[in-house]
This record gives sequence, structure tokens and C-alpha cells, in this order.
Amino acid sequence: MKTIKTTVIFLSMLVSGMAIAQGARVALFNGVDLEGWNKVGDAEWRVREGVLIADEGDTTYLVTGEYYDDFLMTLEFWVDDPANSGVFIRCAEPQNINDSTCYEVNIFDQRPDPTYRTGGIVGVAPILATLHTGGRWNTYEIRVEGEHMEARINGILTAEGSDSTYASGPIALQYGSGIVKFRNVNIKPL
Repeated sequence: MKTIKTTVIFLSMLVSGMAIAQGARVALFNGVDLEGWNKVGDAEWRVREGVLIADEGDTTYLVTGEYYDDFLMTLEFWVDDPANSGVFIRCAEPQNINDSTCYEVNIFDQRPDPTYRTGGIVGVAPILATLHTGGRWNTYEIRVEGEHMEARINGILTAEGSDSTYASGPIALQYGSGIVKFRNVNIKPL
């Protein structure tokens, strides 16, 4: 019996590794716990009914242990109107996450300077469409290939630009303020 269990575990790991190598979509969040994520900061992230939730504390990030270069990432997010959040990609310093060490694909409807509000890529690509995302589930699609980056919310292109500062790095989900929720966080290496 032990041999069968070991064989099943080995085959599962082999199939998972082959999926990543072949560019198949991989779940970054398992819907159960924070396995695969490192927390940087003191806000309390919790998982409830397949959803990552943070709603109090100082700015905190959940950072992947894996590094990614070219990828298509999809996720769903829900924020209240005053929330400040974002998806940080190609982070150069996994213990020091900010828009000077990563690319930030923003979630911040009420950002004082609306140039890089929700849908913008801070410092790289200002918003192309103003969307109000508070109080409902939204789908983010983030595509990064070489220097080129695109962001789409609910199928609408919100930002497009190029930059070569960061070539690879972990991905981080941010809690800045308000109520922030994520679910169905997936990545497909390109």
C-alpha cells in the first residue's frame, strides 16, 4: 500500500512539473491555505470558502516562492471602494516589495493621482480605461512577454507598455487598506 501511495505522489509531481514546463495553467492559490506563499508584513490574511481575504493591518504582501519571467496570469479580485491593493510582478527583492523593486499592476480606484489607478501599471503604463471595481468581483488578466506588459480587467484593455528594468521574479499580492479578496489565482508560463 505504501508503494502505491509513493508512486501516486511521484506521478502527481511529475505531471505537475510537466504542466509547468509545457506552459499549462497552474493554480498559484490552492483555495485552502497559504501554501506556496510567503507573507511580508503584519496584516492577517485568511482563507474562507476558497477566497484569500485581508481587511486590517499595515501594508502586507503574499509573495510566491517561485520566480516567473514571461507569463499570462489570471485572477479574480474583490475590493471595497477605498481599498488599496495590487499585483506585483517580477519582484527583484522578495522581502522589499514596492513599485521601485517590482512592476505594480494596480488595484486602487480612489488613488489620489488617477494616472495609475486600478488597471494601470505604475510607472510604466497609465490607464487606458477608467473602471470602477469596488464592491464586485472582477477578473484581472496580466500578460508579460519580454519587455511588453498588458493588463485587462473584465476583458477590457486597461494598460499596455514596455520596460526592461525587471526580467524575472516572484509575484506578490498586496493588502494596503480596505477590504481585499482574491480567488482563482492562476499562471501560465509563456
